[in-house]
Amino acid sequence: MLIFKHTKHTYECGTDEAGRGCLAGPVTAAAVILPDTFKNDILNDSKQLSEVKRDALKPIIENDALCYGVSHVYQDEIDQINILNASILAMHRAIDNLKILPEFIIVDGNKFKPYQSIPHETIIKGDGKYLSIAAASVLAKTYRDAYMNKIHEEFPMYNWKQNKGYPTKQHREAIKKYGITKYHRKSFRLLPEQLKLDL
Repeated sequence: MLIFKHTKHTYECGTDEAGRGCLAGPVTAAAVILPDTFKNDILNDSKQLSEVKRDALKPIIENDALCYGVSHVYQDEIDQINILNASILAMHRAIDNLKILPEFIIVDGNKFKPYQSIPHETIIKGDGKYLSIAAASVLAKTYRDAYMNKIHEEFPMYNWKQNKGYPTKQHREAIKKYGITKYHRKSFRLLPEQLKLDL
């Protein structure tokens, strides 16, 4: 059972990201502030949910949340500042998009940089513990998946519709065969034998 809040603040925001380990596409973060009355028996860490359940939860979260924000940080920026900084930046930008300024921020994982002067706490596996982080994980994942499905149409040979840019065997085989696209993260080890890849 997920816990509702970490603190007694009315406006406690949960934030999480998706796509950190991918070879292509953005890292996407969401931030969510839920009302005290929010209840949902299905909501959990997005990795524990099927795509059908995530897609069903997305409109519920968007409708019931006091506010939510989503942000993509794209591959060029990831290559410039590295994936950890890009993940934190995506979370900061998602919080920027909230209509209400949070009083406290709970973050999935163990790394975060202070946002303005708002107190925060990082929580390992927070998406399986707190409703607002779980809600953020679902939004981050569904928005990112939708983006990957869209760019799949442009480069179907990488099958991003299925692998969402993660380093599957099939994705790596396609990189080996077709090279890389403008959506690939050039700072990542795209192939185990990176040296042979002409970037």
